[in-house]
Amino acid sequence: MKAKIRKLVTVLEETRFEMGRAVEPPTRRAAAIAVIENPFAGRYVEDLTPLIEIGEELGELLASRAVAALAIEGSRVESYGKAAAVGENGELEHAAAILHPKLGAPVRKILGKGAALIPSSKKRGGPGVALDVPLGHKDAAFVRSHFDGMEVRIADAPRAREIMVAVAVTDSGRPLPRVGGLTKDQIKGEDGLR
Repeated sequence: MKAKIRKLVTVLEETRFEMGRAVEPPTRRAAAIAVIENPFAGRYVEDLTPLIEIGEELGELLASRAVAALAIEGSRVESYGKAAAVGENGELEHAAAILHPKLGAPVRKILGKGAALIPSSKKRGGPGVALDVPLGHKDAAFVRSHFDGMEVRIADAPRAREIMVAVAVTDSGRPLPRVGGLTKDQIKGEDGLR
């Protein structure tokens, strides 16, 4: 394993009631988070290839754990997202190197598809910082019912020389969606948008 992982955390969230109304079936979201050593903390490095390779490794590990938490087949995942927070001695480009070039391919492989871009966010923060993982439908970005997010945090991460990386998946959209737009049963799945 290329990543030096200090900690792995998996979170499962299930919403059964919203505004006093039953959510049937309940909406479920899961996130898997890794806290890793940042090999470039505190210094500028031109070639971020090692972090790009770590991103590929974490894509497979975290997507597998998140899907397992939902206890469904990867093909039944409806939306996804990714996020990273670098500790104070890191730079945002370290998070970008992990999240963008190679993390998505193994996630899509586990899900069996994923035509839409994987929504992402990155930030710098200290231990306990909230990581907001944006969510969107995996095959059609215009499905409004799946515009969502999942907040995760780990009390002791990221430390100054660490990066916290998360992949989140869902088995549905938001609870009680009703703002119109393209619905999941109207997806054509040709371009990642509709």
